[in-house]
Amino acid sequence: MAGVEGLAAALAALRDEIDAVTDKFMTLRNENAPKEQIVEVQESLKNLKAKTVDITKEILALDPTWKEPKREKKTTVKAKKEAPAPKAKTAQPVKQVSATASHELGIQYPKGEDFSKWYTDVLKKAQLIEYYDISGCYILRPWAFSMWECIVNFFDAEIKKLGVLNASFPLLVSKSALEREQDHIAGFAAEVAWVTQSGQSDLDIPVAIRPTSETIMYPAYAKWIRSHRDLPLKLNQWANVVRWEFKHPVPFLRSREFLWQEGHSAFATLDEAAVEVRQILELYRRVYEELMAVPVVAGKKSEGEKFAGGYYTTTVEAFIPQNGRGIQGATSHCLGQNFSKMFNINFENEGGDRVFAWQNSWGLTTRTLGVLIMVHGDDRGLVLPPRVAPIQVVIVPVYKSDTSNDALDKRGAEIVDELTAAGVRAHYDDRKYNPGWKYNHWELRGVPLRIDIGPNDLKNGTSVLVRRDANKDPLNKLPKETVNNDVLCAHVVKLLDTIQNSLFEAAKKRT
Repeated sequence: MAGVEGLAAALAALRDEIDAVTDKFMTLRNENAPKEQIVEVQESLKNLKAKTVDITKEILALDPTWKEPKREKKTTVKAKKEAPAPKAKTAQPVKQVSATASHELGIQYPKGEDFSKWYTDVLKKAQLIEYYDISGCYILRPWAFSMWECIVNFFDAEIKKLGVLNASFPLLVSKSALEREQDHIAGFAAEVAWVTQSGQSDLDIPVAIRPTSETIMYPAYAKWIRSHRDLPLKLNQWANVVRWEFKHPVPFLRSREFLWQEGHSAFATLDEAAVEVRQILELYRRVYEELMAVPVVAGKKSEGEKFAGGYYTTTVEAFIPQNGRGIQGATSHCLGQNFSKMFNINFENEGGDRVFAWQNSWGLTTRTLGVLIMVHGDDRGLVLPPRVAPIQVVIVPVYKSDTSNDALDKRGAEIVDELTAAGVRAHYDDRKYNPGWKYNHWELRGVPLRIDIGPNDLKNGTSVLVRRDANKDPLNKLPKETVNNDVLCAHVVKLLDTIQNSLFEAAKKRT
């Protein structure tokens, strides 16, 4: 095992070297050093990381059970300055944490050079997901789930205006119900996950985990709908579904489990159903264009692409410039009377005849988040439109170690209160990290607007505003704007709208 020990020592030395070079990289970037210097250090970092991968592979080839021991990251310690003359009031120095104390070293892969690796890098470093031990299943971390909640809150409020009510139906579907509509099950057969065992005993009849809920909900619809007075029936549920795709899974875009809303409606006539299909499609367009600032094209699917067992399918489609491909954003289906005939959803019309209901189904998933990331993200990380940003404005204090910072903290809290009262999601970051670390952290996560406040700003009655979307080059600092505090709140509200519109217009130019 001497070979393993020697390689492990070399790996540890490399880790220390990476820490030192990373400190240098962050210092050059925060000090706006010449671009060629930053690029040189960045390339050095990439080479060092590549060496660690090679050494790790060598160690595992010798000992597959080897695990790298935990280590304390080294930070760069600056020489102490001569102590200043005693003051009447001494303040506790602010503990500044080196950039290497964070795992966030910036996005490693340029979006324009390796789109797939860039996407994966952003998902991890922006703290959107965590990988799980079942392939195709992912943990949505709070930042990603908060983005999804922005979409949920908007869409849920809008469908309620149309008379849609929320409900919850079971996760499991019986084999007989699922197989009742043959065209429908044929469209999902390869993706259905079956539960075949309970403990150590085989189930007499396997049950499926829902890939969609038509066959779960419609037996209940058949019980509830008896007369034309029971129509229309418009229900929606926010749920998770499982589709066991055999393709290579990609977080948000193609996963085995995902979150979505699925609406299911029943009407007396085709004309009524057709109206709702268009209404829902328009709401999906608004989700993408008005919330996410992503341009989409609305249209009708071909017969070969329509929903399995449906009458016709409409869709909104987005475009991803980096790979030149379109991507389905959401679908609104008219099911016709096919399912109502299969599940015997009939009613007595005003003329006294028994007729079958006309039905729709419509769905929007967490794929929205993947589209948003791909369309707006850049080489710094996420770029979030304000309307779906969990935090729209972050306030970063620039502390001084030799003075009291109470006044800065007080002003930071005041800004948060003022913006919150104006309907802005604001956060004051008073963590004991240096400002450069915080800038990098919030840029990675795509917060639309940053406000910097320091002692000079307090004296001058001003704040410094920095837009996340203003500069796509990670080697250059984002431009700054100084604003008087008496107009700060109104200016921020207006600026957030400007950022939202700017992102939409920029995305349209790329499509």
